[in-house]
Amino acid sequence: MIDEKELVIALKSQNECERAFRILVNLYKERLYWHIRKIVLNHEDTDDILQNTFIKIYKNIHKFEEKSKLYTWMYRIATNESITFLNKKAKKKNITIEEVKNQLIENLESDIYFEGNQIQILFQKAINTLPQKQQLVFNMKYFEDHTYENLSEILETSVGGLKSSYHIAVKKITTYIKLNETI
Repeated sequence: MIDEKELVIALKSQNECERAFRILVNLYKERLYWHIRKIVLNHEDTDDILQNTFIKIYKNIHKFEEKSKLYTWMYRIATNESITFLNKKAKKKNITIEEVKNQLIENLESDIYFEGNQIQILFQKAINTLPQKQQLVFNMKYFEDHTYENLSEILETSVGGLKSSYHIAVKKITTYIKLNETI
């Protein structure tokens, strides 16, 4: 595996940029795909956002100041692209972001790329009830196993605030599931 500093140097080099970018895409496309997918819940939208994320990374790699890790910077871009996508979708349909999220959950059951059962649908519905920030924190901590320090860099929030958000999110999800399970 290539060292991150070497990869950044290669990405910023005119001669090595394209080769380095292919390496970058191969290293991170799956992790970024699933990060985005947890936010927008739809395969086709995720693919579009992932492509936009990599385009932004490619176009802005020279602005990367290396104050954080490369993957942290990329996760921040992917997160922002996902949130922007949902906000644009809501504005275009003239509905609230919550209504967009509810539509995404409804569509999840018919999504051929979703292999979950009813419990997983209920779990996704519970996550969907969270405010956006709590939802991001929960998904990134629970599904992606990020440390609070990584989350702090990606979401630009204090570790203490993130711990609190995660704890509250877990309580809300647990309560939602207990109130709505019919099994």
